[in-house]
Order: sequence, then structure tokens, then C-alpha cells
Amino acid sequence: MDKENIEKSENKCELQKILDIIGGKWSMSIIYALISDKKRFKELERMIPGISTRMLVKELKNMEENGIVTRTAFATVPPTVEYNLTPKGRKLEPIINELYKWGLEHIN
Repeated sequence: MDKENIEKSENKCELQKILDIIGGKWSMSIIYALISDKKRFKELERMIPGISTRMLVKELKNMEENGIVTRTAFATVPPTVEYNLTPKGRKLEPIINELYKWGLEHIN
């Protein structure tokens, strides 16, 4: 295998790792919703049409494990939970905004 093919293979591996972190079907929508400010769970659920409660929980847990969002639980009745982007998650803002602009240009 020549050097160029090895580099391409390694890049694919790195790209897959990146997509594992932020590539969930709903991840971009969640990040986009959190760009403006922290949100409670139900606010996120209402802001993202079509997402199920189960899927939102799964995506948020994955994003929390990967350092994209923080979860803050308050000892209230009923329990209140807020989600916010971490500094690492905030670095995705310009990327998501560019994807949004690209989509507006290319969606018929």
C-alpha cells in the first residue's frame, strides 16, 4: 500500500470518529437549538419536530459523554434538567451555521 492510500485510509478512520461524536441523525438539530442558550429537556423536545423522547435522551447522553453538552439537574419536583453547550460544543456553531447556509442554497 502506498503512502497516499495509507493517508486516505487514516483520514477515513478519523472522519468516522468525528461522525460518531456529532453524526447522530438529531445531533445537529440539538446543537442548533442550544446555540442561543441553555434549554430544558421539554424545550428541546418541542424545538425539534419529529424526535422521540427516547431518541432525544439517547442523543443527549452521547453528546454529554463526548463533551459536547453539559447536563445540569436541579432538585425540584418534578425534576428539572437543563442542557448547555460546552466550549467544545460551541466550536461547532460556525460549522452548523455554514451547513445551514449551504442547505438553503441547495435544497429545492
